[in-house]
Amino acid sequence: MWSLMMGFWQPLTNLRGCISQNPPWVTFFLCLLALAVSFIGLACYSYSHTLPNPDSVKDWNHLLSSLSQYQLCTKANESSPELVYPVPSALEQDVNREASPNSTETPSSVAQLHLKVPLTVTTNTDSSSLKDLCLHTSLKASQLNLGDNEILNVTVKFLSENDSHACLTISAPAHLLPMSLLPPVCPASVKNISAIHVDAGEQLTSASHTCYSLHSKNDPTLRVMLTKEDQRVAVQHLIEVSVFLLGVCLIICLVGSLTTSLTRRYQWNGLDLQNEPLIDP
Repeated sequence: MWSLMMGFWQPLTNLRGCISQNPPWVTFFLCLLALAVSFIGLACYSYSHTLPNPDSVKDWNHLLSSLSQYQLCTKANESSPELVYPVPSALEQDVNREASPNSTETPSSVAQLHLKVPLTVTTNTDSSSLKDLCLHTSLKASQLNLGDNEILNVTVKFLSENDSHACLTISAPAHLLPMSLLPPVCPASVKNISAIHVDAGEQLTSASHTCYSLHSKNDPTLRVMLTKEDQRVAVQHLIEVSVFLLGVCLIICLVGSLTTSLTRRYQWNGLDLQNEPLIDP
């Protein structure tokens, strides 16, 4: 009986016949197999590399990139600049906050940060010096993709023309700023630099006297990454889905290898019935 069944079941022959007779099923099988292999590869990559957190849409790279999209232009009738004095650093604010345990931080509280960020500046005129340059402007949170109509006061200070970093002083509601991962604190400057008040616009205007363009550089250290636990859960889910898809592929292969065998068996039984005499002698 077993040898008879093995004679009917020919897996490779049956699979070749199934592939030639069912192109849609073959396409579906290859798609599932490719998806399973892709998930396995993604799981291996996620296990050996640190990945950015997709749920964290706000980080300092995002904020600086949004700020760099605007032209900072002065007006022809701009009044004389005013002095900008050093502000408390982020570290000093943390110390002051710890010294006042009764103070509670509300969503409307204003945070003032003094940070060293990867920003450079260029200008549309050759006569303007970029050394000891301080630019001050006010923007809406919606312009930086951080909120709605809240106002952010931004001051950018460039101490050298060839420096790839600048001191950014930003004053805004605390809930708008990415506070989970901050750039390094910019050292307080003893030099008082006159701030140039500029307007932020996406294009140059004819009434502009001098315009400055900011250029940001993506800093991997400012990117919010997945924690080890979140990364482990993501890898586990990818492996589980891959195993499920491979199981479906295996079932399809088994069905394809048995279908032709069952058809042949039914045909063989039909031939036996036809060969049997209708009337016993």
